[in-house]
Amino acid sequence: MDYQFKAGSIPLLVSMPHVGTDIPDDVLATMTPDAVDKQDTDWHLVRLYEFLGEMGASTLSARWSRYVIDLNRPQENTNLYPGQDTTGLCPVDTFHREPLYLEGRTPDEAEVRRRLQAYWKPYHDQLRAELDRLLALHGRVVLWDAHSIASHVPRFFDGKLPDLNFGTADGKSCASSLTDAVVARVDGGYTVAVNGRFKGGHITRFYGEPAKGVHAIQLEMCQSTYMDEDAPYGYRADLAAQVQQPLRAMMQAAADWVRA
Repeated sequence: MDYQFKAGSIPLLVSMPHVGTDIPDDVLATMTPDAVDKQDTDWHLVRLYEFLGEMGASTLSARWSRYVIDLNRPQENTNLYPGQDTTGLCPVDTFHREPLYLEGRTPDEAEVRRRLQAYWKPYHDQLRAELDRLLALHGRVVLWDAHSIASHVPRFFDGKLPDLNFGTADGKSCASSLTDAVVARVDGGYTVAVNGRFKGGHITRFYGEPAKGVHAIQLEMCQSTYMDEDAPYGYRADLAAQVQQPLRAMMQAAADWVRA
């Protein structure tokens, strides 16, 4: 299976497109040791969001590493942040500009198309199908795109990133009242940004259609809130327990909002 999926009973779908760590053997044979490290993974998010099952939310999480193909980039590979540096549909380097491929082994256009069909399309087909199912049952749905990132990545932003970064495509992908309801549940001293450096990736922007009943919001969390940011990227249960409290409250606020 190219992803892990569990259908829920409430109108809330949580997508985790960057948690995958598997790399197919044929792709791995073309890659550098930096790729094997998979440092840019959204580590441990499935564990951090483990409470979703008891809430009754649907969950969809990736199997394949974002180094194989990035599920949160458009298949046309257009830049989501024009004028700013970002990694593409099939990344060729890490967030720290370390090459992912051996010399002369970067994927050509045909290989990118193959990966789109083999790895990108199944995830998005399942995402679309579950949104349609929940819409048919409930009339509207919240799509929560869950991400995490190291707190310091000079390539993309200066200084330390805020702890919790919400993106709604500058208000286009969901109702402002949903954003307000979610952000109001943040406590514990965590810093917050809304549509700052991260405004939502392809999933938030493409599937978020409030007029059609789909309200999409992305949360990019600093990994320092729940794990060690250096290899071997260990899960910090003490930190995770603290941030899970507002995280659970935010998810409940989204569920309450969509069912109101």
